[in-house]
Amino acid sequence: MQQPIYSSSPISFWPIVTRVASICGLKRIAFIEMLGRQGLGAVRSTWRTSWTTPARQLQRTVSTKILSRRSTIRDAREQGSGSRVAIGGWVKSVRKHKSVSFVNVNDGSCLGELQITLPAEEAEGSTNGIIGAKLSDITVGSSIFAEGELREVPGGKQRRLELHPSTLEVLGKCDTQAYPLQKKYHSLEFLRENLHLRARTNTFGAVTRVRNALGQGLHSYFQENDFLHLHSPILTSNDCEGAGEMFRIAKIDGKDEEFFGTPTYLTVSGQLHAEMYASALSKVYTFGPTFRAENSNTTRHLAEFWMVEPEMAFAGLEECVASAQGAIQRSVAHALNTCAEDIAFFNKNYDKKIAERLERVVEKDFARLTYTEAIEVLQKAVAEERGKVNFEKKPEWGMDLQTEHERFLAEKYVGGPVFVTDYPAGIKAFYMRKNAPDEQNRETVAGMDLLVPKIGELVGGSVREERFEVLEKKMRHLGLIPEEDLDEESIASAGGDLDWYLDLRRFGSVPHAGWGLGFERLVLFATGMDNIRDVIPLPRFPGQCKH
Repeated sequence: MQQPIYSSSPISFWPIVTRVASICGLKRIAFIEMLGRQGLGAVRSTWRTSWTTPARQLQRTVSTKILSRRSTIRDAREQGSGSRVAIGGWVKSVRKHKSVSFVNVNDGSCLGELQITLPAEEAEGSTNGIIGAKLSDITVGSSIFAEGELREVPGGKQRRLELHPSTLEVLGKCDTQAYPLQKKYHSLEFLRENLHLRARTNTFGAVTRVRNALGQGLHSYFQENDFLHLHSPILTSNDCEGAGEMFRIAKIDGKDEEFFGTPTYLTVSGQLHAEMYASALSKVYTFGPTFRAENSNTTRHLAEFWMVEPEMAFAGLEECVASAQGAIQRSVAHALNTCAEDIAFFNKNYDKKIAERLERVVEKDFARLTYTEAIEVLQKAVAEERGKVNFEKKPEWGMDLQTEHERFLAEKYVGGPVFVTDYPAGIKAFYMRKNAPDEQNRETVAGMDLLVPKIGELVGGSVREERFEVLEKKMRHLGLIPEEDLDEESIASAGGDLDWYLDLRRFGSVPHAGWGLGFERLVLFATGMDNIRDVIPLPRFPGQCKH
C-alpha cells in the first residue's frame, strides 16, 4: 500500500517540517503552534515574506538564483543608487583594509567591474548568516554570487556605484597558487598558452565583445538588404580557389575506401555553393568556418578561420563594391555604438588611432583605384621619394600585389580603405569574368579587393563568369573538367567534380557577383590587435590545435 505524503514517519515528515519552519524563520515547535492556531494561510504568508528577505536568500539553490534573479554587471552599472540587484561573476581583485574590504567582480557583459564593499566583520564570516562567505575564500579567479543594494562611491569626479551585499556566496573557489591569471600584466604570448582562461582578461573579453558586435552588424546589413542566410557545407569535394591547399577527410579506421564515395575535403570557401542558391534566390550570404592547409606561421594566417561570402544575382562590379562598403560600414558602426568602452580600451592600450580610423570608415565613402592606377602610384612613389619608399618586391604590372603594396596604398596614399579593381586575369581565380582587353591589349577581370590600413586585403570579390563557353574553356585549361573535347550536352555526365557549376550556366544563367570577407581580419582592423591568433577564440595553425 502506498504511504501518504503526510505520514507520521519521522523519515518523511519531520525533515520537511524542520525545513519549512527554518525558511519561515521559526523554530519547529513555534511553527507547529502557528500551524495549529492560524492554519495553512498563515504559513503561506510567512513563507512568502521570509523567502524574499535577504537573510534567507542563501537557502535558495544556486541554479534558481542565477536563472531568476541575476542581472548582468553591465545592467547593474546603469541602475540608480538605492537599487537592489543580484549579480554573479569572477573575482578580478581583492583589497583588504582594517575596517573594510573591496572585491572587484566582472561577468564578461562589459569591460568594467563592479566593486563589492564588505565590512570587516562580515567579510570574515559573521555569525548572523547574512554574508555567508569568508574573505579567505574570496580570491582572484573565484566565482561568486551576491545580492544587495547599489550605492554611490563617495568622492571621485565620475559617478560610480558599488554593491553593499546582504548575501554573498562563493560558488567556486580558486587556488591562488595554481591560478595562472594573477593580478598583473600577462603577455599575449603567455595568454596563448592558456587559451582556456584568456577570455577572463580585459583584452580578450573586449576582443570577443567587439567580434560579436561586428558579426551582428554584418547580419543586420544582409537581413536589411534582403539577403538570405545560407548554411553552406563544411565537407565538400570542390576546391573553390584551385590552390590545392585543402584538408582531406579520412576515417580513423584507416581503411582505403572513401566514406562519401569520392575524395572529400574541409571547405576552403562557401562561394560556389552560394552561387548555386543565388541562381534561384537572387541574394544569399554565408557566414561560417573555412580551412586552408597552408604551412604558414604568420600573424595574418590561420588554418581555420571564418568567412562572410555574399552572392548576388543580376549584379555587376558596382553592386559588388557598394555592398562590400555598406556591409563593412554597418558592421563597424554597430561595434562603435555597442562597444564604445571596449574600443576606448583598445585605443588606449593597443592602437592610439583605432577610434579615429573606425569613425572615418563609417563617415566616408571608400576610395577607388584600378589595378593599373595602383601600380602607377607605387612606381611613382619609388621613383619620386628617392630611396625613402622601398619595396621588397618591385611593383610591376601583372604581379599580385603584396601586403607591403596594399598597406602603402591604404595607409600612405589614401589614408583609409581603398578598392582596387580590374586585376590582370592571370593572377585571379577561374570564375572571375573577363573584361574587354585594355588599351595595351592586356586581359583583366572584373574583380576587386578592398585594402585597409594595418591589414592590407580585407575583402576580395568579382563579377562571376556567367558565359558558358568562356567558363568551360577556362575550366578545361585548368583541368577542372575532362580534357577531351566534350560538347555542352555531355559535360554534365562526364564525372567532373564541378560539372554542376557549369550547369548553372546552361540553365538560365544571369550576370552575378559576390565577395568574401575574412572575418578575423575585420576584427584585427577594428581592435588594433597585431596577431590574427588573438582575435579568434581558439586559433588553429601549423603545429597548434589545442582544445
